Amino acid sequence: MQSVKFGYSVLFTLISKHNYSSSGHFRALACSHGTISSACGAHPMSTTAQPVIIRIPRHMQVEHVKQVRGKNKVNTIKAGKLLIKSKNPELNQSAGYTIGKFEQPHLSSKGWKHNKSFGDYFTVNNTQRTPPFVTEIQDEEGDKLKEKSKPITFHNLHLCPDLVEALGKDNITRPTTVQLQTIPKLLKGYNILCAAETGSGKTLSYLLPVIHKLQAEKAADSESIETTPRTRSVIIVPSRELADQVSAVARSLCGPFRLMVKTVGGGRGVGNIKLAFTKGPPDVLVATPGALVKALRRRYLDLGELSFMVVDEADTMFDPSFSGMLESILAQTHVACDPSETRGPGPTRKAQLVVVGATFPGGVGEVLSQVTDLGSMVTIKSKNLHFLMPHVKQTFLKVRGADKLLELHQALKAAEQDKAGVLVFCNRASTVNWLGYSLEDMGLRHVRLQGEMPASLRAGIFHSFQKGQVDVLICTDIASRGLDTQRVCLVVNYDFPESHTDYIHRAGRVGRAGSVEDGEVLSFVTHPWDVELVQKIETAARRRTSLPGMESSIRKPEPKAAEEEEEEGLPY
Repeated sequence: MQSVKFGYSVLFTLISKHNYSSSGHFRALACSHGTISSACGAHPMSTTAQPVIIRIPRHMQVEHVKQVRGKNKVNTIKAGKLLIKSKNPELNQSAGYTIGKFEQPHLSSKGWKHNKSFGDYFTVNNTQRTPPFVTEIQDEEGDKLKEKSKPITFHNLHLCPDLVEALGKDNITRPTTVQLQTIPKLLKGYNILCAAETGSGKTLSYLLPVIHKLQAEKAADSESIETTPRTRSVIIVPSRELADQVSAVARSLCGPFRLMVKTVGGGRGVGNIKLAFTKGPPDVLVATPGALVKALRRRYLDLGELSFMVVDEADTMFDPSFSGMLESILAQTHVACDPSETRGPGPTRKAQLVVVGATFPGGVGEVLSQVTDLGSMVTIKSKNLHFLMPHVKQTFLKVRGADKLLELHQALKAAEQDKAGVLVFCNRASTVNWLGYSLEDMGLRHVRLQGEMPASLRAGIFHSFQKGQVDVLICTDIASRGLDTQRVCLVVNYDFPESHTDYIHRAGRVGRAGSVEDGEVLSFVTHPWDVELVQKIETAARRRTSLPGMESSIRKPEPKAAEEEEEEGLPY
């Protein structure tokens, strides 16, 4: 309650204002004044002048508009490092601030659909130095554990010494958290579904147990006279570049055991596929789906004799563009439903199934249920799956389409001084070509990689970028899946990705296991549909939650479809 004082001057002002000249009007007003005074606890009109107090309730008071604005705004800035740094300092958020469950975050990108928002930006800062998937110092509990016990190495995973020694030559001594969880399960014969963030070492998590078991099987089969050479493991990947990369890693590890590794990729003709089998069936075959289907049609290999079937980059492999071929490949594979079926002599031994990826489309369960028991698959899920990487700085810039080339030129000039690798992502192959011509006119040296290039032109492009011969690679999402980019320190989304999955894979090209620097991601936001994705990403960053709409588990197929098929087959 607040008090407002009225004197007799106010009363006479009212009388003069309303021209109460007659004594009747004055008496009526005086009587009403006396009534108000008595109601307020004061004496009626008397000879002694006293101020009249009228108390007005708070909900009836009208405050100034400027006082109301921002009154209920929560201060998200505290002492310490900033998690979100915005162009508008009022929208900054400290790393130590936690948004409540029912609290709506104030987004920097809220008004980005308006034309006047061009030039606005915000940055999600890196809040830690070490990647979350590295087994070294991660948090306080990790520090205490490290002080009390010795760090875990590959020797603790019961891998053969020659394999551990081969890893040591590449300065790989400590497993990541994903490898710690996956390798023991695969060594015991389980079918694995591994869902982990990009750059966490998923390739070695399946290659090491595969090679370990293959060399043990080869030693056991060599003692038997009746055994014949056969392809023991097949690794399916979505692109030729990724097939070449996985093959190179496998060859370096298989050298001490004299295991043959071959690569089969699409776009190179049937003769190239046949050449991979001229010296006998390889122990490890890395193939793209199209090339593997051609090899099966010509009976260059038999999938019924496999010991391992690995499907890498599952979110792409189970996409409609590949799912048909993948389904026919898995149908020819004898997949084990129990770990005991992976042991024993060669003819009776069944294959282990390994599915690796960061996200899984809805049709994964339907395809896998046809070849194995989904209940027998062990799911290994990373703790930070589908979260924004906390060790990578990510900047979002609202920019006009006509200004993107100038902004890119400035970013490339700044990175050129550091001699660092830069990946520039576009959504279309035509944009890759146009942008390449524009950068050539500006005198910036680069290479281009997109899916519409002939195989002869694509061969060696990514390899030259990995070796540091060229620092800038302009590409489509073909370079965002699985390719190892340890030298990349900057990723530029010239075209903003069309989905959260694409953004995670693109951003995962920096801050990988083994990278020297954490790196940075710069995204240009132009269209209204880009803004909607950015707002969801910013909300996840401020709340420290995973991105919405991402799947990391296998959905069991609904039995209704099977019942309907049975009903259709019944005679009436």
